[in-house]
Amino acid sequence: MKIGDNFMNLETDRLLLRAWKTADADLLYEYAKDERIGNWCGFPAHKSVEDSKNIIANVLMCDENYAVELKEENKFVGNVSLKLGDNASFIESEDEAEIGYWVAVPYWGRGIIPEATSVLIRHAFEDLKIKTLWCGYYDGNNNSKRAMEKCGFKFHHIIRDAAVKLLNTTRDEYVSNLTYDMWKENNRKTC
Repeated sequence: MKIGDNFMNLETDRLLLRAWKTADADLLYEYAKDERIGNWCGFPAHKSVEDSKNIIANVLMCDENYAVELKEENKFVGNVSLKLGDNASFIESEDEAEIGYWVAVPYWGRGIIPEATSVLIRHAFEDLKIKTLWCGYYDGNNNSKRAMEKCGFKFHHIIRDAAVKLLNTTRDEYVSNLTYDMWKENNRKTC
């Protein structure tokens, strides 16, 4: 699950998508101790900087998982990832992947996730030759729903009472997808 030799940074005009670093732990803790982040993403609030260090080392430091850095502030503000193979919940074949994301509360409403997701979509379709991308959000997370729609994802189905293991609960999860052909039809526009 570690970062391989093929990991590459991705960029937009204002964002750098880069590998996670242990040095990110202090800031990750500041963001992820806010229960609103974990609640919408399905993980418990971080309890300490040490907790955040462990999560960086054991969860976030892997291929296709990116810290989203705002270039003008020279610090990360969120995360986007491509989940492949056994790490994904929705995929059915090797040419599919799942996108996940979050952004720190102070950066909500700035269009950061749609911008970061758009470059990840391009990377998935053009570089990795993925045919279908999947993305889901829990009932009530309208910000995530809007981000997916901006990026061209279309509603596919609902998973009723989906297990949220890390929070020991269940929720309805809305699942959308974006195929290569749908993306190409939209002129590969940025979301």
